[in-house]
Amino acid sequence: MTAALSSRFSRGNSGAAVEFQRKMSASSPALRKEAERVVRSAKSVGRSVATVESCTAGALARLLADAEGAGDVFQGGIVAYTKAAKSALVGVPSELLEKHTAVSREVALALARGGLQRIPGDVVVAVTGVAGPDPDEDGNPVGLVHIAAVSRKGAELHLERRFGRKSKEEILQASIGDGLALLAELVAA
Repeated sequence: MTAALSSRFSRGNSGAAVEFQRKMSASSPALRKEAERVVRSAKSVGRSVATVESCTAGALARLLADAEGAGDVFQGGIVAYTKAAKSALVGVPSELLEKHTAVSREVALALARGGLQRIPGDVVVAVTGVAGPDPDEDGNPVGLVHIAAVSRKGAELHLERRFGRKSKEEILQASIGDGLALLAELVAA
């Protein structure tokens, strides 16, 4: 790393770092509270949680990890942004991706099930969608998001959301909220 670049990063004022910190601090207080509630609930019933994320790119995992008590119940997360990563990291069959596209009920459930096989959590939530600004390579529209959660007890939940042409941040925040809601429901089940 060059001295100038190293100095810029060590001072903590790189453009990317500043933008990242701004976005993280801007996450909704309501979402932080919901993540804390999920963690408390999971702890109270002796369950653990994990995530598999595509369009939210680890933001849901970050919220859970930041919640007080997360070390007792949050197992971790997988970010599988591309179709290739969904197959390689989580075991989603390429045939399923070709038949239903990466943004579908079938793939959201496959992501959650694959997470359950790979992460030692009791409940796994998966989020896959198109946050924009353009439709994906399969023609899925901006704002289409599928969220699924599965538990080791065999329960499965799925939500399809069509947020329309909201901002990317609005789509991501709403998707994270829905993911937390599904986690909460299966943790309590």
